[in-house]
Amino acid sequence: MDRESLADALATQLNSVRRALRRRLRAGLAVPALPASQVELLRLVERSPGIGVSGAAARLHLAGNSVSTLVNQLTAAGLLRRERDPADGRSARLFLTDAATARLDAWRAARISLLATAMDQLTAHERNALASAVPPLARLATIMAAEARGEDE
Repeated sequence: MDRESLADALATQLNSVRRALRRRLRAGLAVPALPASQVELLRLVERSPGIGVSGAAARLHLAGNSVSTLVNQLTAAGLLRRERDPADGRSARLFLTDAATARLDAWRAARISLLATAMDQLTAHERNALASAVPPLARLATIMAAEARGEDE
């Protein structure tokens, strides 16, 4: 398979798995699903507690006003907490609420359960192939993220 065909096949299958997983997760949620942009911001704040709005905007490659809107929505929903930056009273630092942490934990557990159950239907050879693919997929994600930031990997 040439590189373009491989890239196309990989993108198609990754999107298919992601779409199916998202549909199944949303169907099983006890609360309304959050838009992907809100989940992305929550996951960023989870990884980087205390990040500022401008830092989040840069990391998410979004305009500052877009992130401010997301912050306002998530704060109103009780999922995000803003605290004044002690070094700069004009800036806010972002933190997850306990409700957000519980929601992300539940989402993560459901995602893992759905994937694990589906993988039970694969052969041992297929599961081994997936396990072997994880490190190069992680490296590919790192390369693509660095390119999006304009960095060398």
